[in-house]
Amino acid sequence: MANRKSQMKLLVFAHVPPPHHGQSYMVQLMLDGFGGNCRRRKRATPNRFGIACYHVNARFSRGLEDVGAFQSIKLARLFLHCLEAIWCRFYYGVENLYYVPAPGKRVALYRDWLVMLFCRPFFKRVILHWHAAGLAKWLETSVQMRTRAATYRLFKPVDLSLVLSRYNFADAEKLLSRRIAVVNNGIPDPCPDFEQTILPRRRARCAARVKLFAGRPLLPEEIQHAGGDPETVKVLFLAHCSRDKGLFATVEAIGAANRHLAARGVPVRMKLTVAGSFVTVEDRETFNHWLQKDDLHRVVEYLGFVSGADKDRVLREADLFCFPTHYLGENQPVNLIEAMAFGLPVVVTRWRSLPEMLPDDYPGLVSGQSSAEVAAALVRLATEHTGEISRRNFVVRYTLQAHLNALAAALRQVETEPPTVPAEAALPLGASRRPGATGANSGSVHLTL
Repeated sequence: MANRKSQMKLLVFAHVPPPHHGQSYMVQLMLDGFGGNCRRRKRATPNRFGIACYHVNARFSRGLEDVGAFQSIKLARLFLHCLEAIWCRFYYGVENLYYVPAPGKRVALYRDWLVMLFCRPFFKRVILHWHAAGLAKWLETSVQMRTRAATYRLFKPVDLSLVLSRYNFADAEKLLSRRIAVVNNGIPDPCPDFEQTILPRRRARCAARVKLFAGRPLLPEEIQHAGGDPETVKVLFLAHCSRDKGLFATVEAIGAANRHLAARGVPVRMKLTVAGSFVTVEDRETFNHWLQKDDLHRVVEYLGFVSGADKDRVLREADLFCFPTHYLGENQPVNLIEAMAFGLPVVVTRWRSLPEMLPDDYPGLVSGQSSAEVAAALVRLATEHTGEISRRNFVVRYTLQAHLNALAAALRQVETEPPTVPAEAALPLGASRRPGATGANSGSVHLTL
């Protein structure tokens, strides 16, 4: 356990749920893992990670519909949060500012400008945690030169950038980060009984479907072991309900898959469960309209936002997980990690950081939101995979303990002096340079933890 004198003090300028999404959830897990908010105690209690967090709950949006939208009240909230952060800087003696930068959205970027303008001069070191991806490309392709220049001037150089994947490196390098550390997300294991309760049933259902695809009848005991309905492939979509996240591509793929199975004479049908909140009224209306096409309402069930026991139930009962996202800031989504924790075979797009989350040549990767391609992947996985690959991938890479260990190791390094010798001679143990790094930032240190 680290003693009190060696505790690193971290001002966490980020919000926790609500609203609930992957970024806010991961911030909450970090705070809880590092001992909670020290502002609620008279003194920081030493913990084994050696990090004391002082939290400013910088919540600008009250619900998903507000995220990324301009509202004048947000300016007042931002100013108050910045004052709160500056007060914490001097009252608690916190020198390290931890901040989560925005994806490529103008309103969110302007918010980041103001935070850096007001807060950065008061802190010795700045740490960015890149939960969203794609800002670098967006700055280069979608905004004017003066917007890029203002971003660079207000942000760079950054003392440490925490990225979730190799894809993220471009974002961190764009702001001339002195250090870049790759730290995977991680969550508490929601299904420690996978091998005892879920895997036997999953194997039985997959074996039963293989027989049904081959036109062979099932024995009564096979039907019973498979849960009583092996002819139904239960597909789960668990995410914010929007076109970008892949909701409509999934619904359309379910219809395409069922038409394909019927044409082949296979007595198997797919049923979709949709769990999540709609971001816009327009998407909800479009979803309701789509359900009337081809009688999709018979094979699509909408549950709304689920949590706790309800969320656990839908993940346990599902056969497949479908998430053909093209969301602009998609990086390392928690819903995909949760699906892998429950050992679900997953169908996901080759988008942003997603391919890095899965083993090489994983059969559930699709190139885009084509309903035909997504449907083909669902049909293929229904008889070829029981999810053991997904579960093993979670255990090896995405547990909360592994995440906190790597995160703490990266954060603690920021209080050491930056390299003052040529980069090749200054790389710490375990570091590696990303191939092809050139230019002004070629001297930054890259860590994979």
